[in-house]
Amino acid sequence: MLPKAFALVKLLFSSHHLLTFPRESVSKPLLVFTTATYSTKSPTQVERVEVVDHPKNSIDVLRKWGCTDDDISKIIVRRPSLRRANIAHLQSKLNMLSSLGIGAHDLVKMINCRPRLLSCRINHCFDERLEFFMTLFESREVLAKAIVRNPSLLTYDFNNRIKPAIALYQEMGVSRKDLIPMLLSRPTMIPRTSFDEEKMEYIRKTGISKDSKMYKYVVTIIGISRHETISQKVGNFEKFGFSNDEIFNLFGRSPLMLTLSVDKVQRNMTFILGMMKLPASVVLKYPFLLYSSLETVLKPRVLLAGKIDDMGLDSQIKGPTMLRALRMTEKRFLKAFVKCHPEDVADELLEFYKCAKGIKRLAEASKKNIRVGFPF
Repeated sequence: MLPKAFALVKLLFSSHHLLTFPRESVSKPLLVFTTATYSTKSPTQVERVEVVDHPKNSIDVLRKWGCTDDDISKIIVRRPSLRRANIAHLQSKLNMLSSLGIGAHDLVKMINCRPRLLSCRINHCFDERLEFFMTLFESREVLAKAIVRNPSLLTYDFNNRIKPAIALYQEMGVSRKDLIPMLLSRPTMIPRTSFDEEKMEYIRKTGISKDSKMYKYVVTIIGISRHETISQKVGNFEKFGFSNDEIFNLFGRSPLMLTLSVDKVQRNMTFILGMMKLPASVVLKYPFLLYSSLETVLKPRVLLAGKIDDMGLDSQIKGPTMLRALRMTEKRFLKAFVKCHPEDVADELLEFYKCAKGIKRLAEASKKNIRVGFPF
């Protein structure tokens, strides 16, 4: 009887022990389970998994994303604070860029243009933004190209800036097909676009129809230009005797004329009138005279024409031939007017031509052109 009672007391004590200390009872099987889970893996394998899942810092994240040490160096130079970036946030943003087909080489270009890109909330309205752009560009490749050209497409206010700007151009009669190359060629088009009655009057003055191939250029260039800039460029042409109608008609036929600086137009016009002895109206028929480089095309070729004339050679560059010569490619020009002569004469002309091209503007050598960000 006593052994049975002792056995009963032992059983009750064991049950009480399990109820009173549940953690100890549960924890032991859990440890056994955990050990069993990893018992088939060596310590080396476990360590390797931990390194992959938990990068040490933002540099490690960029490196694992595909950036070379040179890429990382360029990125950090433009945005030093990325060294202290939150690893999870950085990884998330890089994954978004990967989903768009953007790689490490593209990222370097984007950070160079927009250093704060990875510090911005590019995940804000990302899905809605992506859906809108895919409808517009109809291709992930073209969309990626547009974003690399202008990374701010990921940061512009989607509802208050991007959608209204696109809708505005469509209301102006610029089709989606025509809008895509404009967005690629002029990345700042979205934030700088504005239209009012005065700009609408400028467009009407050009006399261009919506069916013209030049219409999209006229609308977008006037749309992104400030009133002061347009007035300044129109006034510059008026100084050379052009009427208001002639100027806007020229803009309608050659819209990129509005992108030329006042200084370039002044220098080319001065050379055309002073050195070439041509009337100002010649640029209305031959706009390329204002687009051509004064230092590498107009001046050296006109000087060479004078040299050929002084030497009394047969292939003269005068009248209509001069205008054709100025439009030729370098290779074709040399073949037509230099290499056609005997070797000794051709060598002399070629040396003269090279010297003429080497003449720089006053203080040109001391200029420092340091371009950071977009060249627009």
